[in-house]
Amino acid sequence: MGKQMSRTSYEKLVAELDDLKINKRKEVSERLKVARSYGDLSENAEYDEAKNEQAILEAKITELQYTVDNAEIIEDSNISVDEIGMGSVIKIKKVGTEKIQTFTIVDTNHVNVKNGEISDESPIGKAAMKKKVGDTFIVDAPVGELNFEVIEISK
Repeated sequence: MGKQMSRTSYEKLVAELDDLKINKRKEVSERLKVARSYGDLSENAEYDEAKNEQAILEAKITELQYTVDNAEIIEDSNISVDEIGMGSVIKIKKVGTEKIQTFTIVDTNHVNVKNGEISDESPIGKAAMKKKVGDTFIVDAPVGELNFEVIEISK
């Protein structure tokens, strides 16, 4: 089974992949050309660096291509408000406090903790999956076990 992601996340990934294939490849290729013009390749640090950058870029392209090819798109209309899943916007409360936090469950490629976007593979995301409003779940954190209650699920 492929990696689940929302349509928006999928489109961002495709755009990033296109940018890497078209623009970044051209950039690295230019750097290689320039570095090659410096002559002796055996003692050419710029050339080695560009070759290394090219290898890293190609590995990233291969990885993204695999993710895109095997993505399982969860359409926004299929995001459940009954139980937590990919694309869910959740409000959770730490048990014993009144502090409510809001998170959106996104795929690992689009995590942005500052914006409250956490991965389905993060400690909270993983523990929250499939939970319903009113359910509690435990997250193993460096400070010990944290108990959360699901307050609301939306999309």
